[in-house]
Amino acid sequence: MLRFAAGAGAALLLVLGGFFIWQGAAQRDSNVPAAPVVAAAEVPDEEPLEEEGAGPARPPSADARTKEQRRFDRADKDKNGRIALEELYMPRRRAFARLDKNGDGRLAFEEWAVRTSTKFGEADRNRDRSLTREEYATTAPRRRAPARTKNCAC
Repeated sequence: MLRFAAGAGAALLLVLGGFFIWQGAAQRDSNVPAAPVVAAAEVPDEEPLEEEGAGPARPPSADARTKEQRRFDRADKDKNGRIALEELYMPRRRAFARLDKNGDGRLAFEEWAVRTSTKFGEADRNRDRSLTREEYATTAPRRRAPARTKNCAC
Protein backbone atom coordinates (compact mmCIF):
# COMPACT_ATOMS: atom_id res chain seq x y z
CA MET A 1 0.00 0.00 0.00
CA LEU A 2 2.91 2.31 0.77
CA ARG A 3 4.27 1.81 -2.76
CA PHE A 4 0.93 2.82 -4.23
CA ALA A 5 0.82 6.02 -2.17
CA ALA A 6 4.44 6.86 -3.08
CA GLY A 7 3.70 6.29 -6.80
CA ALA A 8 0.58 8.45 -6.65
CA GLY A 9 2.50 11.21 -4.88
CA ALA A 10 5.30 11.08 -7.46
CA ALA A 11 2.77 11.24 -10.32
CA LEU A 12 1.09 14.24 -8.70
CA LEU A 13 4.44 16.01 -8.34
CA LEU A 14 5.26 15.35 -12.01
CA VAL A 15 1.90 16.75 -13.13
CA LEU A 16 2.32 19.84 -10.95
CA GLY A 17 5.89 20.38 -12.20
CA GLY A 18 4.72 20.11 -15.82
CA PHE A 19 1.92 22.59 -15.15
CA PHE A 20 4.29 25.17 -13.66
CA ILE A 21 6.77 24.77 -16.52
CA TRP A 22 3.94 25.20 -19.03
CA GLN A 23 2.69 28.34 -17.25
CA GLY A 24 6.20 29.80 -17.15
CA ALA A 25 6.68 29.24 -20.88
CA ALA A 26 3.30 30.83 -21.62
CA GLN A 27 4.18 33.91 -19.57
CA ARG A 28 7.56 34.30 -21.30
CA ASP A 29 5.95 34.06 -24.75
CA SER A 30 3.28 36.66 -23.93
CA ASN A 31 5.94 39.33 -23.22
CA VAL A 32 7.40 39.13 -26.74
CA PRO A 33 6.49 42.25 -28.75
CA ALA A 34 4.79 41.78 -32.10
CA ALA A 35 6.88 42.24 -35.24
CA PRO A 36 6.34 45.55 -37.03
CA VAL A 37 4.21 45.34 -40.16
CA VAL A 38 5.66 47.05 -43.24
CA ALA A 39 3.36 47.79 -46.14
CA ALA A 40 4.54 46.67 -49.57
CA ALA A 41 4.35 50.24 -50.88
CA GLU A 42 6.91 51.38 -48.29
CA VAL A 43 9.61 48.94 -49.45
CA PRO A 44 11.47 50.17 -52.57
CA ASP A 45 12.18 47.65 -55.35
CA GLU A 46 15.84 48.57 -55.62
CA GLU A 47 17.63 50.10 -52.72
CA PRO A 48 20.71 52.24 -53.39
CA LEU A 49 23.99 50.99 -52.01
CA GLU A 50 24.32 51.86 -48.36
CA GLU A 51 27.29 53.69 -47.01
CA GLU A 52 29.56 52.06 -44.46
CA GLY A 53 28.16 52.12 -40.96
CA ALA A 54 24.62 52.82 -42.21
CA GLY A 55 23.31 49.41 -41.08
CA PRO A 56 23.13 45.91 -42.48
CA ALA A 57 22.80 45.41 -46.22
CA ARG A 58 19.55 44.03 -47.60
CA PRO A 59 19.72 40.29 -48.42
CA PRO A 60 19.57 39.27 -52.09
CA SER A 61 16.14 38.39 -53.42
CA ALA A 62 15.25 34.72 -53.76
CA ASP A 63 14.90 32.96 -57.08
CA ALA A 64 11.28 33.15 -58.24
CA ARG A 65 11.34 29.59 -59.60
CA THR A 66 9.87 26.91 -57.37
CA LYS A 67 11.77 23.86 -56.22
CA GLU A 68 9.96 21.68 -58.78
CA GLN A 69 10.78 24.11 -61.60
CA ARG A 70 14.47 24.02 -60.70
CA ARG A 71 14.37 20.21 -60.49
CA PHE A 72 12.72 20.03 -63.92
CA ASP A 73 15.30 22.40 -65.40
CA ARG A 74 18.16 20.24 -64.05
CA ALA A 75 16.66 17.12 -65.67
CA ASP A 76 15.91 18.83 -69.00
CA LYS A 77 19.44 18.61 -70.41
CA ASP A 78 18.64 19.83 -73.95
CA LYS A 79 16.39 22.65 -72.64
CA ASN A 80 13.49 21.87 -74.98
CA GLY A 81 10.83 21.92 -72.24
CA ARG A 82 10.41 18.13 -72.26
CA ILE A 83 12.27 15.37 -70.45
CA ALA A 84 13.10 12.32 -72.52
CA LEU A 85 13.82 8.97 -70.90
CA GLU A 86 17.45 9.21 -72.02
CA GLU A 87 17.82 12.48 -70.11
CA LEU A 88 16.74 10.71 -66.92
CA TYR A 89 19.03 7.75 -67.63
CA MET A 90 22.16 9.87 -68.22
CA PRO A 91 23.20 10.45 -64.55
CA ARG A 92 22.44 6.83 -63.70
CA ARG A 93 24.52 5.56 -66.63
CA ARG A 94 27.49 7.59 -65.39
CA ALA A 95 27.13 6.17 -61.88
CA PHE A 96 26.85 2.63 -63.30
CA ALA A 97 29.93 3.14 -65.49
CA ARG A 98 31.96 4.20 -62.45
CA LEU A 99 31.01 0.96 -60.69
CA ASP A 100 31.45 -1.32 -63.73
CA LYS A 101 35.24 -1.61 -63.47
CA ASN A 102 35.75 -4.19 -66.23
CA GLY A 103 33.33 -2.46 -68.65
CA ASP A 104 31.34 -5.56 -69.55
CA GLY A 105 27.98 -3.88 -68.93
CA ARG A 106 27.24 -6.13 -65.98
CA LEU A 107 27.70 -5.29 -62.36
CA ALA A 108 29.17 -8.16 -60.34
CA PHE A 109 28.87 -8.14 -56.56
CA GLU A 110 32.62 -7.58 -56.25
CA GLU A 111 32.41 -4.50 -58.48
CA TRP A 112 29.48 -3.14 -56.50
CA ALA A 113 31.20 -3.76 -53.15
CA VAL A 114 34.67 -2.60 -54.23
CA ARG A 115 34.61 0.45 -51.95
CA THR A 116 33.72 -1.69 -48.93
CA SER A 117 36.39 -4.26 -49.81
CA THR A 118 39.01 -1.56 -50.27
CA LYS A 119 38.11 0.13 -46.99
CA PHE A 120 38.24 -3.23 -45.18
CA GLY A 121 41.65 -4.04 -46.69
CA GLU A 122 43.06 -0.66 -45.63
CA ALA A 123 41.71 -1.00 -42.09
CA ASP A 124 42.90 -4.60 -41.57
CA ARG A 125 46.48 -3.70 -40.56
CA ASN A 126 47.49 -7.15 -39.31
CA ARG A 127 45.95 -8.93 -42.37
CA ASP A 128 44.03 -11.48 -40.30
CA ARG A 129 40.83 -10.85 -42.37
CA SER A 130 38.96 -9.49 -39.36
CA LEU A 131 38.79 -6.09 -37.71
CA THR A 132 39.48 -5.31 -34.09
CA ARG A 133 37.77 -2.36 -32.40
CA GLU A 134 40.78 -0.15 -33.07
CA GLU A 135 40.95 -1.15 -36.75
CA TYR A 136 37.20 -0.67 -37.20
CA ALA A 137 37.41 2.82 -35.68
CA THR A 138 39.57 3.88 -38.64
CA THR A 139 36.65 3.21 -41.03
CA ALA A 140 34.39 5.89 -39.50
CA PRO A 141 33.09 8.28 -42.16
CA ARG A 142 34.65 11.72 -42.23
CA ARG A 143 32.30 14.50 -41.23
CA ARG A 144 31.90 17.18 -43.84
CA ALA A 145 31.40 20.82 -43.04
CA PRO A 146 27.89 22.03 -43.92
CA ALA A 147 27.75 23.26 -47.48
CA ARG A 148 27.34 26.97 -47.95
CA THR A 149 24.58 28.10 -50.23
CA LYS A 150 25.46 29.57 -53.58
CA ASN A 151 24.29 33.13 -53.00
CA CYS A 152 24.95 33.26 -49.28
CA ALA A 153 26.80 36.28 -47.95
CA CYS A 154 27.71 34.44 -44.76
